[in-house]
Amino acid sequence: MLALVAAAIFALALLLDLVEANLGDAFTPQTLMFVGLFLLALHLGGVGGASPVNGGWRGRGGSSRRR
Repeated sequence: MLALVAAAIFALALLLDLVEANLGDAFTPQTLMFVGLFLLALHLGGVGGASPVNGGWRGRGGSSRRR
């Protein structure tokens, strides 16, 4: 999920850079790129992934290996 948000932010940064929009000092394409890289790093680090609450981790009894 975080990777999709990062991709959307990268697209917004690219669009702002292409049209040379000026949204002030807070929302420059470089700032949005750093936010996207941060979200991508969180995604690769495993944050926001599957959890036992939503049934995402293996070993909860739903494995395909039979005993």
